Amino acid sequence: MTATVVYKGDLRCECTHLQSGTIIETDAPTDNRGKGQRFSPTDTVCVALATCVITTMGIKANDMEIDLTGTAIDVKKHMLADPRRIGQIDVTLNFPASLQLDEKDKTILQRVGDHCPVAKSLHPDLKLNIVYNW
Repeated sequence: MTATVVYKGDLRCECTHLQSGTIIETDAPTDNRGKGQRFSPTDTVCVALATCVITTMGIKANDMEIDLTGTAIDVKKHMLADPRRIGQIDVTLNFPASLQLDEKDKTILQRVGDHCPVAKSLHPDLKLNIVYNW
C-alpha cells in the first residue's frame, strides 16, 4: 500500500504517505462548495505532473552530470464542465540563467520530461502544454 486517506468532513481529506509519514491535506475548491484552503484533488494532479516532469529530468540530468537545481515551475489548471474535469494543464519550466546547455542536451532532457510516468498516465484527451524556458 502507498497511502491512506481519511475523510475529515467539510470536503477535506488527510492523506498519509505510509513510507515517510508525510501528510497532505486536500480541500474542495471554492467554485465547487469547498473552502479552498488546501490543494484541491485536481490541483494535486497538476502538481503531480509538474513534479514528475522535473524529477524524471533530474534523474537523467544526474546521469549526464547536469544540475537542474533552482528550476522554478509554474503550473496552471484549466477546468471544463459537463462533466467537470481538468481540460488542460500548463507546465512552464524556468531553468536558472546560469544553466548553459547545448541543443542536444536540451532535447534529451525535454524528451524525458515529456514522457514522464504521470504524463503517460493521464487521459489522452487531456491537453498537456509543457514549456521549457532554457
